[in-house]
Amino acid sequence: MGDPRFFHAVIYMIQHDAGGAMGLLVNRPVATVSLARLLADVGADTTGVSGTIRVRLGGPVEVSRGAVLHTAEYAAKETLRVTSLVSVTWEPEVLRAIASGTGPRRSLFALGYAGWGPGQLEAEITAGAWIAVPADEELVFGDDDEGKWEQAISKRLI
Repeated sequence: MGDPRFFHAVIYMIQHDAGGAMGLLVNRPVATVSLARLLADVGADTTGVSGTIRVRLGGPVEVSRGAVLHTAEYAAKETLRVTSLVSVTWEPEVLRAIASGTGPRRSLFALGYAGWGPGQLEAEITAGAWIAVPADEELVFGDDDEGKWEQAISKRLI
């Protein structure tokens, strides 16, 4: 993979079908920001909101759009169930729920996403640009962003 944005990238795949693929980088921290500021930036109510959230770069596509990847026990109107254990929500209400303690048990907030056209990801995997490994909760939601690539590589199926 010649693109430096993807050097040692760990990407959780959200969608992969005949129309293409979409995923979120889970190991590219950008900043830690206040939840109130983040909600204010999207025009949401900030009443009673406190705390901070770590922001990660989810990928180079639509970097002004945020998504919350989270454990699946939480669901909102715009939540997409990815697996029985993981969901993704694009609406700010999930951030309010996180701030109030009624949100998902574990979550990751990302700006942007990584996207591939039809057949593109398959071709890149065949060319050796990507290695697919099984995901687990710590790999996806853990705080050790620098160690996630090594953790993922250790899960390779030979």
